[in-house]
Amino acid sequence: MPSQPMAEVFGYRIDDFSTEAQRHRTHHLCPFNNKVPNCTKDKANDPLGVCSIYNRNDVTVTCPIRFRENWLIATDAAEFFFPPGTNWTSLTEIRLDDANGKSAGNIDVVLVSYDDEGRLTDFGALEVQAVYISGNVRKPFASYMENPPAHAQLNWQGQKDYPRPDFLSSSRKRLAPQLIYKGGILHSWGRKMAVAVDKAFFAELPALPQVDPADAEVVWFIYDLPLGAQDNRYHMTRVQAVYTQFTAALDRITTATPGPEARFRDLLQSRLDQKHRAARLGPALISLAEVFEDTSGEAVEEE
Repeated sequence: MPSQPMAEVFGYRIDDFSTEAQRHRTHHLCPFNNKVPNCTKDKANDPLGVCSIYNRNDVTVTCPIRFRENWLIATDAAEFFFPPGTNWTSLTEIRLDDANGKSAGNIDVVLVSYDDEGRLTDFGALEVQAVYISGNVRKPFASYMENPPAHAQLNWQGQKDYPRPDFLSSSRKRLAPQLIYKGGILHSWGRKMAVAVDKAFFAELPALPQVDPADAEVVWFIYDLPLGAQDNRYHMTRVQAVYTQFTAALDRITTATPGPEARFRDLLQSRLDQKHRAARLGPALISLAEVFEDTSGEAVEEE
């Protein structure tokens, strides 16, 4: 197990002290096609430059901008949305309104195709889902940034707020609502969607019912970050594509697999027993408290 929770900071491994890695750390640069040259995660003036963290011995992506390396996600999505040879480009952070003009959220990336005169011909939506973190990653990040060479191997294990990937919150609190609201609108328009996630996150999702690519409404692109042998850097690599229908995939993600009712009944009985015990002990505890109060009063009078 790594002693540090952080795998990448400002695009480079925390044990990379090359000239480029140090330049990125010094100037808080983002090498993954952020809207500006600098990292803007969490705070623009004090960015939390953690791109990925360790998940046991694997690496999981915690910043959505990290998925933009070489715009692989865009070319992968374009192959799903458009026929070969189509002219297309990408637009980021596009607001999507509902029928009442209220925002349903921003689409991470919209790929648009156009004809020879630049007129829109088609589009598809690409959503990117990084993994939420439970615990506190800013503490080890701040410690590391004070002195990267000295703190790269600092042992952070055993801390009560040690950062870990929170896959459950990432799917239920973030991904599912996005699919319901934004995906629901796009689906009603008959538009295709692509969802980019990393391998560790997808492994925590329930098994999705798959269809033939020609019949798919949503494609799930699963990426990993293998370590490059030549440059000692992690590189975004697609490892799988899963093709699904919109409604079937959403139902599977948002519907919990029921456990046995008997286990829940046992829990209810246990709590009920605790309540009864507390009710029986209540009068005795009150009497005991009165005794202590009387004793305390007597001690004061004797003094």
